[in-house]
Amino acid sequence: MPQESRTIMNKQLIAKLALLTLAAGASTAHADLVTSSFKVKIAITKTCAVTTAAPDIDLGNAAATATPVNMNGSTTFKVNCSKSTPFYIGLAPSAGNGGTANGTGAMASVANSATNTDKVPYTLYSDAAMSTVWGNTATTSSVGNGKSGSGLGMASANAVSFTAYAKATNIDFTPDNYIDTVTVNVNY
Repeated sequence: MPQESRTIMNKQLIAKLALLTLAAGASTAHADLVTSSFKVKIAITKTCAVTTAAPDIDLGNAAATATPVNMNGSTTFKVNCSKSTPFYIGLAPSAGNGGTANGTGAMASVANSATNTDKVPYTLYSDAAMSTVWGNTATTSSVGNGKSGSGLGMASANAVSFTAYAKATNIDFTPDNYIDTVTVNVNY
């Protein structure tokens, strides 16, 4: 074999060996990797709101009488609570007018409280038959003499409706307009 052919073959052989060596080196080389991680967190707390306030209960007009009467009325309000949150609702007649935690209250004169000290008694109920008194002994863990519910979420479509009823049976008092304030307490 002529010298020139051998030189070309040697150069080709050297080139092939260089490529093989380079390829072999590339396959054994690797990059190092270091990792770390983090979390995405949020804490959602329970909440409740009376989202539709109750309109006033109007027991109507009647002439004073010593005969027992049934002056009745009702109102509806809505409560939203966070999902799966148990809640207990108490109704509290104004203590300033003699209201109690047992669902009894009294209405005082609207305009003549200095001269008319009469108080017209009433009772709050949780049913239309007016057989179950609705008071204010509910707590964050017990319904007491109130009403209970479970939250469905804070969207208005998830509001839970409650109806409160009031009844006055004695109206033998000074002719006047009488009123009392009832507070809705949502315990959760």
